[in-house]
Amino acid sequence: MIPPPARIPAALLTIVTVVHLGAQLAHADLLGEVTQVMLMPLLAWALWAATTRPHNRLVCLVLVALGFSWLGDTVPRFVPDDPGFLAMVGFFLVAQVLYIAAFWPLRNASILRRPALVGPYVLVIVVLVWLCADGAGALLAPVVVYGVALATMAVLSTVLGRLGGLGGAIFLLSDSLIAIGAFTDIDIPGRGFWVMLTYVVGQALLSLAVVRMTEGSYDAAATA
Repeated sequence: MIPPPARIPAALLTIVTVVHLGAQLAHADLLGEVTQVMLMPLLAWALWAATTRPHNRLVCLVLVALGFSWLGDTVPRFVPDDPGFLAMVGFFLVAQVLYIAAFWPLRNASILRRPALVGPYVLVIVVLVWLCADGAGALLAPVVVYGVALATMAVLSTVLGRLGGLGGAIFLLSDSLIAIGAFTDIDIPGRGFWVMLTYVVGQALLSLAVVRMTEGSYDAAATA
């Protein structure tokens, strides 16, 4: 259940997301660009409103991660071609590092100690790099670094429970779709729609899981 203070930004996020996804399907580029840059600020507002002040370390780091995600959504629009793609990867890499830093203190509650569960994440990144290797060319190194960070974030997101783990996995899927579209000839019908749907849902589930943990037992667990 969404806490009352967060219901207005959560409602606005839902409306803007629906409009944005509709714009993706209708190929309404201008509407898609305008609504995309609104998504992460609305999610950050909802997270801020849903959590108790003063915000703890977990919430603060996730809020900053959402800020860098917004930069990843926004800055490449003003930078053409490969530099724009590198800017996007760079900002989202910082966001992933911030997520990792946020979840790291609780790593013992993640699946890190269960190799059988970590294996699928590793397999996804290995297959993704293999698919993208030829097309990435000189950009392969930053793509590999980002992929490792993304998989690490997804694994550590399991500290937030099933909801957070699902959010991390969906976020991993979203960025995998971006890489496949950018560096392979694989045609995914409606790829932009699926990228943005999984992007927003993944980030929203992570934020909701953070709210649940923060308003519950996060402080006690982090200081234990």
